[in-house]
Amino acid sequence: MTKIRHWAVFISNASNKVDFIERLLNGAPQKGFESLKGKTGALFSKLTVDRFIEEEIRHDHKVITRDTTQSLHTMSSGERKKALLRHLLNSSPDFIILDNPFDNLDTGSQEELRDRLALMASDTQVVQLISRSRDLLPFITHYGRLEGKTLLRYNKREEVTVRAAHQSFNMAIPEPITTMTFEEEFLVRLHDVSVQYGDTPILKNIDWAIRPGEFWQLVGKNGSGKTTLLSMITGDNPKGYGQELYLFGRLKGSGESIWDIKKMIGYFTPAMIDRFSGYHTLENMLISGLMDSIGLYVQPTERQIRLAGEWLTLTDMWEHRDRHFHDLSMGQQRLIMCVRSMIKHPLLLILDEPTSGLDDESAELFVALINKIALESSTAIIFVSHREEPGLQAPLIYELLSTENGSIGRRSDRK
Repeated sequence: MTKIRHWAVFISNASNKVDFIERLLNGAPQKGFESLKGKTGALFSKLTVDRFIEEEIRHDHKVITRDTTQSLHTMSSGERKKALLRHLLNSSPDFIILDNPFDNLDTGSQEELRDRLALMASDTQVVQLISRSRDLLPFITHYGRLEGKTLLRYNKREEVTVRAAHQSFNMAIPEPITTMTFEEEFLVRLHDVSVQYGDTPILKNIDWAIRPGEFWQLVGKNGSGKTTLLSMITGDNPKGYGQELYLFGRLKGSGESIWDIKKMIGYFTPAMIDRFSGYHTLENMLISGLMDSIGLYVQPTERQIRLAGEWLTLTDMWEHRDRHFHDLSMGQQRLIMCVRSMIKHPLLLILDEPTSGLDDESAELFVALINKIALESSTAIIFVSHREEPGLQAPLIYELLSTENGSIGRRSDRK
């Protein structure tokens, strides 16, 4: 019996994976994949999940969860991916394309998915599109790298995963135009805070205190309540009223406005990028972070322009200052959004899954910038990630542990 050829195609933020996927699924594969011509393929991707979620919400039509009472959009990332894989395999495809299958999954969900994929690989050909080298599936037999639309083939894994060293940041973090002052011990303090939606408990008796300048990593399994906890800290969740939740020295509900809280916080999650679909230059993108606006609608001052230039110089993007944000690579966009959230030197910087979908080199560069911000500024940082990012120097960890009564919190120090 002929051994099945399983491929890993390494992609960077400059790879045209859309073209590659479409050619495989439409029967016009690149050289090396001729054996897939005329065969039926399936795509295991976050985009596929999003399409099914939209179908459920807009048309009340359940496709991959028709045998359950739960809607796809209420599931955790891990549950969604299990449901999608089950649905795709029921169609008995000849091959399946795995587009960064482990993104947004906690460690336990990753291991469970790995086991499922290993069983599937015994009779279904796999093409794994992979950004992070440690996500490589153990049964892969052939290797390639996608440079733009061009596929480069390699004989060994070691050849394809060699990367250039990331750039270093050789100047200091730029100073803010106006320094935020805060005299109290805690920026944020939650004491015995619980959240429940209907009959479903989410958080149980959370105790967490964040001091100025601290660097935290927030971790927890899919569905453990990390997003809910962040929404309490940003003041967006009405469940904070009537509880011992102190935000920047004030009890939640004691007369503060949501803007009193927002002006103290810098926030970035990759989903925010979709809001900036207009023709924003990098310079204007950064300056708009000083106003907390989507787009720049006032004439910037010379000091604001100079400050944006200092950050662009730090990130080696000065020469791109007049480029439009949507023309950048994914890695460059993430750096700009990080700088935008930090440019005013907020009291608290929240980064929610900021490296999701990045290739190894871009993720390494992003982490290096965050470490530098933590070292050279007085801004407190909460870094949320399902992954253990190599090189992340957050000394404090707050972990959400799921129980049947809601997630409880546990603080620990990085060893």
